[in-house]
Amino acid sequence: MSEVVPQRPPVNSPWLQASRLAFLGLYAVTLLAALGWALSNVRQIDPQNRAVVLRLGALERIQSAGLLTAWPQPFEQVVLLPSADRVIERHVETLLRSKLALDADRISSFATPMSDALAGSGYLLTGDAGVVQLDVTVYYKVTDPYAFVLQGEHVLPALDRLVNRSTVALTAARDLDTILVARPEMVSPDSQSAERRERLRGDLVRGINQRLTELAATGVGLGVEIARVDVQSSLPTTAVNAFNAVLTASQLADQAVANARTEAEKLTQTATQQADRTVQVAHAQASERLAKAQADTATVTSLAQSVRDKSDPGLMMRIYRERVPKILGQAGSVTTVDPRDDSHLIIQGAEK
Repeated sequence: MSEVVPQRPPVNSPWLQASRLAFLGLYAVTLLAALGWALSNVRQIDPQNRAVVLRLGALERIQSAGLLTAWPQPFEQVVLLPSADRVIERHVETLLRSKLALDADRISSFATPMSDALAGSGYLLTGDAGVVQLDVTVYYKVTDPYAFVLQGEHVLPALDRLVNRSTVALTAARDLDTILVARPEMVSPDSQSAERRERLRGDLVRGINQRLTELAATGVGLGVEIARVDVQSSLPTTAVNAFNAVLTASQLADQAVANARTEAEKLTQTATQQADRTVQVAHAQASERLAKAQADTATVTSLAQSVRDKSDPGLMMRIYRERVPKILGQAGSVTTVDPRDDSHLIIQGAEK
């Protein structure tokens, strides 16, 4: 019985060539992946950033702008952070009124009041028992890159809580009028108002930085420092509506008082004019009557003066002779009696 010898594929067979090409391609991809992994932490750092290099979780170095060379992960990890002089803006939305509270404001009424939690959302109590809402924007710098990297995603929530705490303490230590200097519509050019606004912002910055320092002293610092704070204050919508209603009522009352005073002034002027006219008429009538009385009594006055001064002894006889005929002319008959004689003289009066 003869032995069967297996046949070998030809050296230049298609299957062998395909396998060789696949191996070479896989080898090239592996080399490229290894090269990419080896150079993964070789990068250019921009001027507005800096890099924190962690070797197996421990701080190895901090590098500013320039070319960074580091071992690939997991040996070394590179975290990009803002540069030391770069200021980052953070709008603290936790101080604002929540969306549920805003929705409740639109649909609430006296018949269906909202809960205390929603009613007080976004409002702060002032030192004089007032209510105010503050819109705070903080600007911070990264001062401790390693602490900032260790805290990671907890930095911003913790910063928001610190801002909330400092803002509550700030409003509780001030009255409403002092806080309302931060209202944009009340900004005035006088130096006193500007100083009060800067004092409010400065106290808030110092309060937040003080709490950040306390956290750093306990070993759980956030690695940030507050550079500046913008504060905008506002009153609750219901309070603004009430103030506007009171202001409108006051304006209407002032207008009514002004109208009443105008009418009273008009009436006073009319009465004064009528009184002046009456006094003038009375003075004219009195002068006329006085002149008539003086004319009527002129004869008697002159007669009395002549009798008193004995300047004209015959005046009385002349007046007698002038007036007696007129008097006698009015009588029907006149009987004269001589006291020394019993005879009677009858003078016929004037015919009627």
